[in-house]
Amino acid sequence: MMGELRLAKKRLGDLLVDSKIITGEQLTEALHIQKQTGERLGQALINLGFAKESEIINALEMQLGIPKISLEQRVDPVLIKSLPESLIRRHGVIPVSRDGNRMIVAMFDPLNVVALDDIRLATGYEVDPVIASQTEIDAAIHKVFGLSFIQDAFGSPEKEESNSLTSPTLNFGEDSSLDDSPVVRLVNMLIRQAVNERASDIHIEPLKEQVRVRFRIDGLLHENNVLPRSALSSLVTRIKILAQLDIAEKRLPQDGRFQVRYGNKEIDLRISTLPTVFGEKVVMRLLAKSASVFKIEQLGFNCHNLRVFQGMIQHSYGMILITGPTGSGKTTSLYAVINELNKKENNIITIEDPVEYVMPGVNQTQVNAKAGFTFATGLRSILRQDPDIIMIGEIRDAETASIAVKAATTGHLVLSTLHTNDATGAVTRLIDMGVEPFLVASSVIGVVCQRLVRILCPQCKEMYSPPADSPEREFLGLAPEQPVSLYRPKGCVGCSNIGYKGRTSLQEVLPISQKIRLLTKQRASDQEIKSQAQEEGMITMREDGIRKAMEGVTSLAEVMRVTFTGEEKP
Repeated sequence: MMGELRLAKKRLGDLLVDSKIITGEQLTEALHIQKQTGERLGQALINLGFAKESEIINALEMQLGIPKISLEQRVDPVLIKSLPESLIRRHGVIPVSRDGNRMIVAMFDPLNVVALDDIRLATGYEVDPVIASQTEIDAAIHKVFGLSFIQDAFGSPEKEESNSLTSPTLNFGEDSSLDDSPVVRLVNMLIRQAVNERASDIHIEPLKEQVRVRFRIDGLLHENNVLPRSALSSLVTRIKILAQLDIAEKRLPQDGRFQVRYGNKEIDLRISTLPTVFGEKVVMRLLAKSASVFKIEQLGFNCHNLRVFQGMIQHSYGMILITGPTGSGKTTSLYAVINELNKKENNIITIEDPVEYVMPGVNQTQVNAKAGFTFATGLRSILRQDPDIIMIGEIRDAETASIAVKAATTGHLVLSTLHTNDATGAVTRLIDMGVEPFLVASSVIGVVCQRLVRILCPQCKEMYSPPADSPEREFLGLAPEQPVSLYRPKGCVGCSNIGYKGRTSLQEVLPISQKIRLLTKQRASDQEIKSQAQEEGMITMREDGIRKAMEGVTSLAEVMRVTFTGEEKP
């Protein structure tokens, strides 16, 4: 058999190292990540940016002589269902054809001899592997096994029924969906899909005649499924039971949380319900507890901003603020700083809402408003714990701001976040909250304002020149005839035809110089402080975004989406 003879003692990682697609060090790091997350090695290498899916497929085809195929027109639901669903999902395989006692099976890793043996034992056929994109395999699995059991249980989207739900038992895993009730299988499937597609939120939205399910991926919502209206009651009840909410209360919003384990991943889900005219809307926010904390070098800083920021965090006292809107990666940046400063000689204490990542060696606390443990009360207690570094999840009120500033002026390094539109706005925001200007001037070391933009898929992005009358040229301030080359999304199987994969940050870094301290004491406006900062070399977020668009990291459309206010002209 074609691959079987050469597959037996060869592993994917070794083959990719031999083909010089990756290095031995990259393989070691990917294997470490694979052990933590439970994902397949090939996917780990792609997620880390060590290899492209197309490079892996081409290397396998060349080294093993195994053909690659496209599954777009080759999905036979009857043939696929000849294999157990649990086996197909576990190994990521799709039967393509059958001839006599031989079955051709598409898989991303044909070196997975365990999968080949399992298929042979389950079917009694000899197995010939062919290579297919993991994205196409996942799409085929979803197409065949996706929601068929929901349609069987609840009817079509137009059919309105009342379905009650007895209290089910949480049983989350790859194989559990085969034995549980339809609503349990549905919730499990939605969470699995969200994790596999890197979604941060699941939105379950009741409409007049159906229920829409959307995933937020890389900051934007994408429709995932449309469910029958009749599934809504049982679906919401199931989620409420898991989150220990009141299933009888449908008139008031509720908040809760629960955890599940998926492979080696521990997922924390925060649940919010909201009554609407067509029923209760549910949002589930996913947080992978096992996700690794970023390093500062991975936050997307350009060389200049990285150098300035690293200089800021070397101070032994003072305040560093990370600003931006909700969902701009502020907490991720704070964790990266804590990770950098987490040394045996430092006593680091955090107060968060909630604790998103558990960091060894760091004393982490969580606010509890019901018990009276707020940011302000917690901060007072922290100051009696002899800390060197304090991280405050967010400065929300004047009391917290006042205590934080005083802590920064009495020998502590304070890290926190604010909601402002730019870096200079953080200085005036603290003053507006009642902190004396001289205290702000003497305590704040620097401010980083950031936004998240989607990264162009490296496999399919394409170069183009915008038309003479395009918004891009207006945004850049270019004449119609001035030549410029930009990059835009195209879409491929590697990025699920979105054109983007992953996110990075745009930043502006404001170090508080002596001149800016003087302006702060004089209660200068945001614009005066910004003008002085630009004279001193500050790169605005807009400028950082344009640089990254020119380099092909992201598209100019993304930069415009997150930075253009319509108020400023280039």
